Amino acid sequence: MVSVKLKDGSERQFPKGTTLLQATEGISKKLAKEALVGRFNGELTDLNRPLDEDGVLELIGFEDPSGQDVYRHSSSHVMAQAVKRLWPDTQLAIGPAIDKGFYYDFESTHTFTPEDFAAIEAEMNSIIKANYPIIRKEMPRDEAIRFFKERGEEYKVELIEDLPEDAQISLYQQGEFVDLCAGPHVPSTGRIKAVKLMSLAGAYWRGSEANAMLQRIYATSFPKKAQLDDYLYKLEEAKKRDHRKLGRELGLFVIVDEGPGFPLFLPKGMIIRNELENFWRIQHALAGYQEIRTPIILNEELWHRSGHWDHYKENMYFTKIDEEDYAVKPMNCPGGLLAYKQNLHSYRELPLRMGEMGLVHRHELSGVLHGLMRVRAFTQDDAHIFMLPEQIIAEIKGVIDLIDRFYSLFGFPYHVELSTRPEKSMGSDEDWEVATNALEQALIEKGMNYKINPGDGAFYGPKIDFHLRDSLDRTWQCGTIQLDFQMPERFDISYIGEDGEKHRPVMIHRVIYGSIERFIGIITEHFAGAFPVWLSPVQVRVLPITDRHHDYAQEVLAQLKEAGLRAEADLRSEKTGYKIREGQLQKIPYLLVVGDKEVEAGTVSVRHRKEGDLGSQGLSEFIQTIKQEIEEKLIR
Repeated sequence: MVSVKLKDGSERQFPKGTTLLQATEGISKKLAKEALVGRFNGELTDLNRPLDEDGVLELIGFEDPSGQDVYRHSSSHVMAQAVKRLWPDTQLAIGPAIDKGFYYDFESTHTFTPEDFAAIEAEMNSIIKANYPIIRKEMPRDEAIRFFKERGEEYKVELIEDLPEDAQISLYQQGEFVDLCAGPHVPSTGRIKAVKLMSLAGAYWRGSEANAMLQRIYATSFPKKAQLDDYLYKLEEAKKRDHRKLGRELGLFVIVDEGPGFPLFLPKGMIIRNELENFWRIQHALAGYQEIRTPIILNEELWHRSGHWDHYKENMYFTKIDEEDYAVKPMNCPGGLLAYKQNLHSYRELPLRMGEMGLVHRHELSGVLHGLMRVRAFTQDDAHIFMLPEQIIAEIKGVIDLIDRFYSLFGFPYHVELSTRPEKSMGSDEDWEVATNALEQALIEKGMNYKINPGDGAFYGPKIDFHLRDSLDRTWQCGTIQLDFQMPERFDISYIGEDGEKHRPVMIHRVIYGSIERFIGIITEHFAGAFPVWLSPVQVRVLPITDRHHDYAQEVLAQLKEAGLRAEADLRSEKTGYKIREGQLQKIPYLLVVGDKEVEAGTVSVRHRKEGDLGSQGLSEFIQTIKQEIEEKLIR
């Protein structure tokens, strides 16, 4: 007998050789139906695995990212089996799970087209209906090479030949189909439910132009058709909300051929940008930050000293000044350290919080540039906090509170990840351990759920990353808190302690928006261009019904502007319905229609872009209402 302890602490006994799936069925039929894969003694494993030792079992369903990866990787095997059935001479390359889907690369004499999708999906559904068990097998390397050579699978043979000679090779079989794979997989093909092929692309084998060009089929899958339908709806909605499209239509920004990757903000886009920056400045002043501005170009020696040279030089821009080498800054932190060094600081001054709206430049390849989301010049809402070692946890918690205030304002839920030491890094193991423990302790004290992201820290220290979720359920990494023991050492900064001696402060690097440009792109898509009133470039538009109402419309406009509102009047000789549609297309929050009735009563007829006709109101009443909405930064 083997003993299995479950996540809830309960313990069960099973005969040796019982599979995890059978054990799960013995515990709960519902659990067994929902579980896709298990984590046994910390290792992700197939539910078809026989039990041969005592252990702790965690059952993982589709709601867990690991479960989604296994589900979609298994789906890729189903797709490959379907393609092999329809075009038997096809050779298999690789078929991993990716974010929200999967793909498989094929070499085939048949050229795949979107017209093939229906036939492939039909064959996939036939395989799913057959509910083949997905069985893991292992064999020695030489035997696995012979096995795949006999099947004409040259790409699989090449992959196996790269493995050590004494390796045991794992394969997975479902029906007649066998694939080289490390696994794990769902228990059977019947666990896959709703599938959809999405697109085609070319892909070089192993990503090298020296190798063969393969055909890649992208697809996705979900346990329920309703989930698939929701995903497809959100994809279509994302196309409509594309910030590049809305940026042009709403006159916010453009990317010109003369400056690829260098956004050009138009007047309406600058209003949004300035409002975001004004809010940032007010909140940071309240939180005890001082604002600085550091140079865009600094001597190349500085970037050697900071360590950025070794990690960023391929993405930096350079110039010569007075026969000396200079670099355009890709980061703000060295400038922040220079600002700190301009004075001798006492321990009584710490923590010292210095914020900066810093313009940075990084060279990105043209193929990855994407509107405001991936650019070559952007403004980071950087801040650097210099503090005593005993202040670390309190300062981290303070930054977490500030970030929460910002994201809550926009209605963004978020999750956090703790990223640990990367392979290429600076500093001692002891420093990294202290820094990582401090970040973790702050998260625990704040009662925050977090996941560990191994090896993804900055080269100078571990970090907490904030991933916000938008209205289409997409996640964006924006805010970050990085704890740094290395830069203070490299720049030899110090403070005078209570003992009168020099001591080394600890440093936090942090951003909230991340990049102003990217954040504008995110909120443009999140709100579909219908920004909250406080951010809207035009908050109110006055629509006179005929020419004889122009004078009154101008009086209304004057009062709106005097009240500090961003307002305009549409005085064109167009029908009122046309003007209303125009205002709605421009996502203007409020349209004020004025005609004979309004002129006579001294009122305005109010239309809200989402709520429609709100009826007639006195102008002073409307102004009071909208000003309160702006002051409270409401989202309607």
